[in-house]
Amino acid sequence: QVQLVESGGGLVQPGGSLRLSCVASGKFFSIETMAWYRQAPGKGRELIASIDNSGWTSYDDSVQGRFTISSDNAKNTVDLQMNSLKPEDTAVYICKVDAVPRTGVMSLLTYWGQGTQVTVSS
Repeated sequence: QVQLVESGGGLVQPGGSLRLSCVASGKFFSIETMAWYRQAPGKGRELIASIDNSGWTSYDDSVQGRFTISSDNAKNTVDLQMNSLKPEDTAVYICKVDAVPRTGVMSLLTYWGQGTQVTVSS
């Protein structure tokens, strides 16, 4: 079984910081990319940061310079350090992993976490 569990969300003042963590449990042949999305109520999921298995990162312009994504491949974790938070950052933050499971089908699959709420007060 594969499960992604996010943590670290909460309520924070504008300008504050939070660090989100995502742990992917299960057996993987390889993890290709890990990413963070966010979704405001009634809105679609927005890709905000990703990191591949070589450590290369990319960010949406809305968070560039404020958020930092990092991963630990040995622990199958991905973190998102969020600084200088703004009210418009309020959303459910969702972890996504593209990976090949070690057991079962040998195909690249996408796994989603349940999300963690981040609320930035105005």
